[in-house]
Amino acid sequence: MSSAEEPKPVRVLLVEDHDMVAEALQQALDRADGITVVGRARSRSGAVADAREHGPDVVVLDRRLADGDALGVIAELGESGARVLVLTGDATPSVAVQVAKAGGSGLLLKSSQLGVLESAVRDVAAGGVVFDQELLPEIFDRLTGRLAARGSELTARERETLDLLAEGATTEEIGARLGVSRNTTRNHVQRVLEKLGARSKLEAVAVARREGLLG
Repeated sequence: MSSAEEPKPVRVLLVEDHDMVAEALQQALDRADGITVVGRARSRSGAVADAREHGPDVVVLDRRLADGDALGVIAELGESGARVLVLTGDATPSVAVQVAKAGGSGLLLKSSQLGVLESAVRDVAAGGVVFDQELLPEIFDRLTGRLAARGSELTARERETLDLLAEGATTEEIGARLGVSRNTTRNHVQRVLEKLGARSKLEAVAVARREGLLG
């Protein structure tokens, strides 16, 4: 009587632009039973190209890459048939919702233990989703429209103002960049603060970063 065939290993594409971190993650995943790393990429464009080439089951995707916020390529990675597990330093409900809406299958803190990452890779490969239990209630509420995300009502001009605030621009500099008067600039800044529930420019930027509103 022949023995049952062993299940195929989960094929993982690792996307991380810090070499030491990437090496540590690859070693941990390669040591894990039933998981093998088939490729490594350092950028959003590299991730998409490698996913098409290697056809991984799971893409472990660092959110912050040298060429931008990796959340923007989740859908494209999914087109290759891969499921996407995002690693981030800011696992907030807002970021988790962005991952879910883009078609991602999970979100983990980069500080998570390697065993947690291994389990998450297996769960995602099996068709599951992996989000921190504490985030799930608010993720559900936001996805179903029960709770509006902070900053969701910002206009395009207010988002531009927020981006400039994050760069450290003064009111005068913001006005010059946007081509509007000082009073108009002040109004934009005030509305940004009100919509983010902040009492100062610094607090507004802090809230925006926490909520994943800044790239």
